[in-house]
Amino acid sequence: MTGKSAQGPLVGVKIIELAGIGPGPLCSALLADMGADILRIDRPAPADIGGPRPARADVARRGRYSVSVDLKNPEGAATILRLAENADAILDPFRPGVTERLGLGPDDVFARNKRIVYGRMTGWGQDGPLGQAAGHDLNYLAITGVLNAIGPEEMPVPPLNVVADMGGGAMFLAVGVLAGI
Repeated sequence: MTGKSAQGPLVGVKIIELAGIGPGPLCSALLADMGADILRIDRPAPADIGGPRPARADVARRGRYSVSVDLKNPEGAATILRLAENADAILDPFRPGVTERLGLGPDDVFARNKRIVYGRMTGWGQDGPLGQAAGHDLNYLAITGVLNAIGPEEMPVPPLNVVADMGGGAMFLAVGVLAGI
């Protein structure tokens, strides 16, 4: 956190962010900017590296606390369920079925807190032909033809920003969480 007193319409709102890449961290940063209290759940550092992870200058990680929890360990999953009892929202960045296998799916969380907003973000939805596929900004731009439209005749150059992740995933997840809260 920045050390400043939180301000904004989400002061007092508690959100658990299961750490992911791209749109999840940006969504959390946007919600933190509006005053939400965000707890980011990071994966533990690899055993061969040891010690805490190095701080990164990543603007999308701003405005939150971070703890390392092994979600694949039943004790780690139990910790998240205990935290969810007092949270207003939880953000799930994983492919369909991952949180269910970890014991952290919507049914597991709702059993502990019926009022929690379960913000779920996948590249291609929960089912359908691409439901289990990894989804990343460049994939969306390519499959929709946007990448071709913004590039020259040769191989298109990927945009410097991740427009689909940020303008699509992060924003729509934030809007959904706000609507749920």
